Amino acid sequence: MLATILLLLALAKPICPSSAGAGSRRAEALKRLLEVFGMEDPPPPPAHVKQPPQYMVDLFNTVANADGVTKNPDILEGNTVRSFLDKTHGEKMRFLFMLSSVAKSEKILTAELHLFRLWPRLTEGPKRHHFCQVTIYQVLESEPEAPGGKKLLAARLVPLQGSGWEVFAITQAVRDWTEDESSNQGLLVTVQSVDGSPLDPPPLQFASSMDHHDSKKPMLVLFTDDGRRGASLPMADFSDVQPRAPVAPAQLSVPRLGAPRSARSLDRLQPCQKHPLSVDFEEIGWAGWIISPRGYNAYHCKGSCPFPLGENMRPTNHATVQSIINALKLSQGVSSPCCVPDKLYSINLLYFDDDENVVLKQYDDMVAGSCGCH
Repeated sequence: MLATILLLLALAKPICPSSAGAGSRRAEALKRLLEVFGMEDPPPPPAHVKQPPQYMVDLFNTVANADGVTKNPDILEGNTVRSFLDKTHGEKMRFLFMLSSVAKSEKILTAELHLFRLWPRLTEGPKRHHFCQVTIYQVLESEPEAPGGKKLLAARLVPLQGSGWEVFAITQAVRDWTEDESSNQGLLVTVQSVDGSPLDPPPLQFASSMDHHDSKKPMLVLFTDDGRRGASLPMADFSDVQPRAPVAPAQLSVPRLGAPRSARSLDRLQPCQKHPLSVDFEEIGWAGWIISPRGYNAYHCKGSCPFPLGENMRPTNHATVQSIINALKLSQGVSSPCCVPDKLYSINLLYFDDDENVVLKQYDDMVAGSCGCH
């Protein structure tokens, strides 16, 4: 994976713009990089300046550090979180979310309806109730009040005082919609008294998609898994992502004075260790649709694995045997072990998809945590 990224970065900016085929090589490199991120084409930047839902920004900051590297792998059940804003522009208690961007192969783990509860209306007379019952229905027919026109999804008591987000689980409805897109007739929300009697006008209201700021609009949040998983290399403490301390000069073999050394031969004198490798999404041309991070440090492994391999080289038993065979010339064509990542970390991208929905996606094996001789 990291070797692929190294190649892609080398090709991202043509060294000689006039060289024949430089443009096609760049296009091919970016196409391969998109494949790493599970895409065929880059999503177009939003037509207008859009702010991502604060919930998605907060979730990204909880899961990842500023560079997108996963700091808490146990937060997400799957590897993808999708947010959808309500597409209805009329009825305040009917909601519709378009899920065309969800792939058929994507497994729906959890689906949540997020509604922002407004401050209650001032009503005349004494307040008899401190709570009301909010019920969420899956709409099955165009007329939900008809017999069989709706299906109960969730119900609970909600306090009348205060404001803030209320979250309702509606997983089964979303699974139905992704299996049969034509069945998506939306959701219906009702507000009743504690005893189930109607309230007119209802003392509790939720922000609508038309009358309120984007930060309070009704939102559907899906936690899914697309089945993409990386190599099962061992994980370690997050602190391992930090660069290692420079190797002390005493650990290096010093050549005789006057002996010419090429850059490659000098590299061979350096022991296997981790080096920076910056991936800048703005330079690649992806800053328009990626919200966070603006780039990240993938790191790469470089250096020699000389005989005898010490513990600081983090060798495998196989690498130790290979090193011995190579040093003693016991077999033809056996090279010395290679300096490669032995711990890999995932990164997270927060971005706008083709439909301008905000997605948080986790990608495995994107950052070298440490290097060893294998």
